[in-house]
Amino acid sequence: MSVQINYNSKKLIKNPNIITLFVDENFNTSFLNRYLSKSDNTYIRDLLKNKDKKEKIIFFDVSSKKKIILVSYKKNITTSETENLGAKFYEKIKKIRENNFVINSDTIKNSSKKLVGYFLHGIKLKSYTFEKYKSKKNKKKIILTVIGKNLPSKTDQIKFKAIEDGTFFARDLVSEPGNILHPDEYAKRLKLLKKIGLKINIYDEKKLKKMGMNTLLGVGQGSIRGSYLVTMEWNGLKDNSKPLAFVGKGVCFDTGGISLKPAKFMEDMTYDMAGSATVVGLMKNLALRKAKVNAVGVVGLVENMPGGNAQRPGDIVKSYSGKTVEILNTDAEGRLVLADALTYTEEKYKPKIIVDLATLTGAIIVSLGSEYAGLFSNDNKLSKQLIDSGEQTEEKVWRMPLNKNYDKLIDSKIADMQNINYVGGAGSTTAAQFLQRFILNKTPWAHLDIAGMAFSKYGGALNSGGATGYGVRLLNKLIEDNYE
Repeated sequence: MSVQINYNSKKLIKNPNIITLFVDENFNTSFLNRYLSKSDNTYIRDLLKNKDKKEKIIFFDVSSKKKIILVSYKKNITTSETENLGAKFYEKIKKIRENNFVINSDTIKNSSKKLVGYFLHGIKLKSYTFEKYKSKKNKKKIILTVIGKNLPSKTDQIKFKAIEDGTFFARDLVSEPGNILHPDEYAKRLKLLKKIGLKINIYDEKKLKKMGMNTLLGVGQGSIRGSYLVTMEWNGLKDNSKPLAFVGKGVCFDTGGISLKPAKFMEDMTYDMAGSATVVGLMKNLALRKAKVNAVGVVGLVENMPGGNAQRPGDIVKSYSGKTVEILNTDAEGRLVLADALTYTEEKYKPKIIVDLATLTGAIIVSLGSEYAGLFSNDNKLSKQLIDSGEQTEEKVWRMPLNKNYDKLIDSKIADMQNINYVGGAGSTTAAQFLQRFILNKTPWAHLDIAGMAFSKYGGALNSGGATGYGVRLLNKLIEDNYE
């Protein structure tokens, strides 16, 4: 099922079969006489006496061919609440047999053009489905014609569309099965982003070996697929100012390696590359909306498989930073991918900030469930920016502790560090503490553990289950509000 939105400020549509009107939270319809016939308005007012006003969206069958939908909104409604209202609207209209709906933007009394834009944005985000591999697809198309003068500006339309495209691209990547989106295929798809203005560099195994990215390469060495580091650059300022950097874990499938995972639910490990998908979706969004910012996205793409050449528990590898790591558990692989990617990003690009995203630990799900991503950071200002952006987009983060006292849990007796804490406890924090050791020049850095947020079996406010695309909207808001 798809949604098409048409804008018509001249109100040329006569006698639409289904018209949507906005009213206040008390369902005051007195002002609707200019948009409805007197008899229709009287009929609706009579029916409203017996309706539950807690329902924000109410349908009225005026006749066998005509429906009127009232959408109520409170006076100081926030943008995220408006998006959620749009999502609820979509959930209701998708069940109706009719395909064409008219939305009258002039019925919004505070004349907020942005309110209409966020309402439609919520509809689009909720409408996403992944049916690529279904032999019978839902071909229904919902057409929304928005009339009136309170239409989102052309600039806002472009921004909303860019965010949607970036989020949907991230969701598509996460939804792909491991036999299709392995690292070789992933790298090919990223190369195609050159078409929208991103500068793409792909470092294959030969180049990575020469560069000394051994922690990243060690994760993928048991797979027949290649391992890659891919950089995506967007230069929206056309100058040499320091970029913002975003780094993503791209483990396309994670068996755990020699430290093999249990069979039950291993199929979910196709989404262990969700951190990288968020970074890719964000970079696509920035390019499409021509963001006035310099930014770079860096993703490490690997497949963690057992095999004759796989990394073993007990191995010691030397990272790109020069620090050595004792591998105690090959299923603690994401931090090894990010270690090399973080040091490289900081050294090469000297960015203003670094934000990394990864489905890193199951422990963060125990701590925060599917309501917040875990935020670990060396910088209070960046942390506050992320928290504020998360609240506004409802892609929330919760700050977790980092402290030098945790270092003893990952110190190794025979190398600089070990890749897990064998003592137990603080699983997410010790993973973040490990990553922090690869930020060498005190760059403001934040790590988002999105293990509980990247995929939803039951659906959320703005997604219908499956891949969420979590982080694209959060990071876009971070950039818009603080760096553009």
